[in-house]
Amino acid sequence: MNHRKILIMGLPGAGKTTLANALAPLLNAVVFNADAVRANLSRDLGFSHDDRVEHARRMGWMCDRVVEAGGTVIADFICPTEETRAAFGEAFTIWLDRIEQGRFADTNKMFVPPAEFELRVAAEGAPQYWAEQALALLRPPFDPQKPTALFIGRYQPFHGGHQRLIEEGLRRVGQVCIAVRNTHGTDAKNPLPFFAVKQRIETALSAYAGRFVVVPLPNITNVFYGRDVGYNVERIVLDEATEAISATRLRGLSAAPSAR
Repeated sequence: MNHRKILIMGLPGAGKTTLANALAPLLNAVVFNADAVRANLSRDLGFSHDDRVEHARRMGWMCDRVVEAGGTVIADFICPTEETRAAFGEAFTIWLDRIEQGRFADTNKMFVPPAEFELRVAAEGAPQYWAEQALALLRPPFDPQKPTALFIGRYQPFHGGHQRLIEEGLRRVGQVCIAVRNTHGTDAKNPLPFFAVKQRIETALSAYAGRFVVVPLPNITNVFYGRDVGYNVERIVLDEATEAISATRLRGLSAAPSAR
């Protein structure tokens, strides 16, 4: 199941857009609303079944491009039949089953309840409640009792070398704790506050949601340990190109004036 491509479907007026808008910030997700896509990209399509299948295919294609780029995407549209759902493609499906009839008779007649879905939204409950229910299914909580790799750094800014390093930790151990040193504002090398660093890390590692946690640390400058207490301290050496990535250089590029 693709947990980064999300379909919120149901009859018109069931609350799809409201739920999409509540869920998107929790996932840092892009939202494609079917009406907006029709108005801007699919004005050649009507509402026959064949046109609805083509519209679903286009919606699915756009969503797949977002996922390929490393993002999370929510499609908010009726998707009324098994054929339209097949055209849209595999996705984490949320069915809003809150009303028996929508405002369009042809859609009501055509609509077939989905045989498979990950979450069915009943009549009761506020949108934020259901958004949190979806989030719990999409991103299982980090388990602090599982074996965990610790990474300590400033991440000013978080870059591709950091990402490769943490991905290697994930591969070796299964989950990681990313501890961000509190160095914000100490000098020009540390321009980002914790929340900005955390946001960048979570966006870059969105594919590993539920397998990492980002926490603040004091400005740790020394790490000491006594006798063997059950964990290993090890340096991970990556390929030469990745090792050469420099946060100092990236900060310089971001601070350089833009060319005209």
